[in-house]
Amino acid sequence: MGTYLLRRLLIAVPSLLGISIVLYTVLALAPGDPFGEMLLNPNVPPEVVQNLRRQFGLDDPIWLRYFHWLAAMLKGQWGFSFISRIDVDRLILQRLPVTLAVIGLSQVLALLIALPVGIYSAARPYSWFDRIASTLAFVGFSLPTFFTGLLLILLFSIKLDWLPFVYRADLSATGWQWWWEEIKQSIMPIAVLGLFQGASWTRYVRSSMLDVIRLDYVTTARSKGLRERTVVLKHVVRNAMIPVVTLVALTMPQVFGGAVVTEQIFRVPGIGSLLIDAIQRNDTPVVMAVTFVFACLVIAFNLIADLLYGWLDPRISYR
Repeated sequence: MGTYLLRRLLIAVPSLLGISIVLYTVLALAPGDPFGEMLLNPNVPPEVVQNLRRQFGLDDPIWLRYFHWLAAMLKGQWGFSFISRIDVDRLILQRLPVTLAVIGLSQVLALLIALPVGIYSAARPYSWFDRIASTLAFVGFSLPTFFTGLLLILLFSIKLDWLPFVYRADLSATGWQWWWEEIKQSIMPIAVLGLFQGASWTRYVRSSMLDVIRLDYVTTARSKGLRERTVVLKHVVRNAMIPVVTLVALTMPQVFGGAVVTEQIFRVPGIGSLLIDAIQRNDTPVVMAVTFVFACLVIAFNLIADLLYGWLDPRISYR
C-alpha cells in the first residue's frame, strides 16, 4: 500500500499544478481591480495606488505573477489579503474551525440518517417504511438548502422563537452557558446541510443494497440457515458500501461549496462567507487560496475513497 500511496501522491502533483495554472489565469483575467475603490477616493493620490499595484506585482505579466505565487506557496506563504490587510493563511485559519465544525457535524448527521434508513429500506423493499422513507428522501434532496434554511428560520426563529437565526462568533457567555448558546445557533445550519445530504445518500444506500442483496452468495448465506440480520449486516452491507464510499468521498468537497449558501443564510463566519466576500471585493489572493484548497480536497477525498476500497473488499489489491 505504501508504494501505491506514494504513486498516487506523485500523480497528484501535476494535477494540482495544472489546476493552479487554470485558476490563477482565470482570476488574473477576470474584470475588477482590488484597488479600484481607492481610485474613486479623491483623498488618495493616483501615485499611491500605482505604488501599491507595483508593490503587489499587479502590473507584471500573468506568467511572472503566477511563478511568484507558486514560489511563495511552496514556502508556505499563501499571499496577502488586499481587503483584510493580513496574511491569507491567517485569515483562512480564523474561519476554518467554524466551517469544519458545521460541515463535520452535518456529515455525521447525514450518515446517521442515510445508513440505517437505506439499509432497512433495502432489507424491507416496498414496505410502508420503505415507501415513506423514499418519499421523504425525494422531498429532502429536491428542496434546495437556501429554501430549507428559510423554512427553518421562519418556523424555529420567527414563529417559535426557539433558535437564533444569526450565527454569532463573539458570544459573551462563558462556561456551560457558552456551549449551550453555541449548540443552539449551530442546530439549524447543521440540520440544513445534514438533512439534504442524508436524503440524497439514503437513495444511494438503498439502491446499492438492493443490487447486492439479490446476488447468489447472499442466497447461499441464507440457505445455510443464517439469520437475516447476520446476512444483511455481515455479507451485504460491506460490499454495498463500495459505491457509497465513492459517492461520499466525491461529494464531500461539494459540501464545502454548498456550505457557501448555508453560511450566507445563517451568517456563519466560515470559509464560504469569506469566499463570497472576497469575490465581491476583488480580493484575488483570498479567492485563489480558498478555491485551491477546494481543489486539494477533491484530490484528497478521491485518494481516501481508493484506500477504503481495499478495506471494504479484500479482492482489491494496491499495485
